Amino acid sequence: MNAAAGDGHFDLVVVGGGSGGLAGAFRAARHGARVALLEPGALGGTCVNVGCVPKKAMWLAAELAQKMGLARELGFALPTPLPPLDWRAFIAFRQKYIANIHASYLRRLDAAGIALLPVRGRLAAAGVVACENGLALHAPQVLLATGGRTQRPAIDGADLAIDSDGFFALDAAPRRVAIVGAGYVAVELAGVLQALGSQVELFVRGRRLLEGFDADIAAQLAEDYRQQGIHARFGTSLRSLRRTGEGILLRDADARDAGPYDCVIMATGRRPNSDGLGLEALGVEVDARGFVEVDDFQRTSVPGIHAVGDLCGRAQLTPVAIAAARRLMDRLFGGREGARLDYDDIPTVVFSHPPIGKVGLVEEEARAAHGDAVRVHSAGFRPMLHALADSPQRSLFKLVCVADGGDDAPERQRVVGIHLLGEAADEMLQGFAVALKRGITLADLHDTVAIHPTSAEEVVLMG
Repeated sequence: MNAAAGDGHFDLVVVGGGSGGLAGAFRAARHGARVALLEPGALGGTCVNVGCVPKKAMWLAAELAQKMGLARELGFALPTPLPPLDWRAFIAFRQKYIANIHASYLRRLDAAGIALLPVRGRLAAAGVVACENGLALHAPQVLLATGGRTQRPAIDGADLAIDSDGFFALDAAPRRVAIVGAGYVAVELAGVLQALGSQVELFVRGRRLLEGFDADIAAQLAEDYRQQGIHARFGTSLRSLRRTGEGILLRDADARDAGPYDCVIMATGRRPNSDGLGLEALGVEVDARGFVEVDDFQRTSVPGIHAVGDLCGRAQLTPVAIAAARRLMDRLFGGREGARLDYDDIPTVVFSHPPIGKVGLVEEEARAAHGDAVRVHSAGFRPMLHALADSPQRSLFKLVCVADGGDDAPERQRVVGIHLLGEAADEMLQGFAVALKRGITLADLHDTVAIHPTSAEEVVLMG
């Protein structure tokens, strides 16, 4: 603890040193607040250590592998089969990158005068956080930002599988992989592993990938994955896992076995790290799943206690936790009385192969809200590199618009959803997300000169 707060009294105590907790601590300190940050593990939370950052590193490795395959088709003298990734060498680069992030956090915390305590904390009373080392910290404002963790289904043999945390402990591509799930993590790991040499099968309880994303986009991704060799078993409910001499077998609800597999990955959701925080004793309300309930200003049911990020269960994305924490601190310590995060039209990306970008309403949501006023425009195509190599991978872009008064004139069609599947969708979405947030119309897109030849030009040419 720094000398300025050696008495254990602060303006703010932050419990959790992930993206949201760090963002809140830094912003509060910038406004002059005395801040203590409690984090018993590695700084950066899930995102930096077993989430966004190492995931994107592995995604980039997979992208290079796919590009080498295309390069060979286009005349580059590369061997068949292509050389495999040296996982251990790549992991060294990946972990060095993460270590640099940790070091940067430590430098910034020291420069900001934030007291970092490598211990767990829990709420002991109003304005009091008890540390596991026996120290009690006092502050009128407390921010809970303890994030979440993976969860597995309650089936026999679930312990034979690994989760996304376990994926980052792999030092080679397993030959045969089963991935259970259909969300971000399942889809992303499937693409990475297939590109890096595994044979991947997806076990999906429902009838589609990526609930909450555009159905047409999800269907095209499933087809792109099929072309890459990823087999998806839809409508499959698992009953158990068991190990045999040849690998792990998965048994479904109809007593049918699949496998064997060398590795099974459970990508079946996450749960909040809300236990052990002392919430019940102080009357901090949580929902049936354990997520801390907050209002639009990140306030819990107890004055002076706030929560952000995956602990709250709303839009569980790193940039959301960061933005919510910063606005909260602007309100508490920066004099911005009405500061809060607007949760509407948050852009998000799935780092599949190819990636998906989404902002605004999907078609089904738009029709439920606006009925017959909805207009949908789409463009399906092969990106130039894949067309040159005669690869079957296709892109699909969709605009969801609402025609004011039923008028189909482009200037009367307000864009309420942008959905992109294709190479560089992750990079091109950000600018279009700003435009959607500002209320663009189809005419605004048409009035923008296309950049040719690019995939992004399709967005301004649709309709």
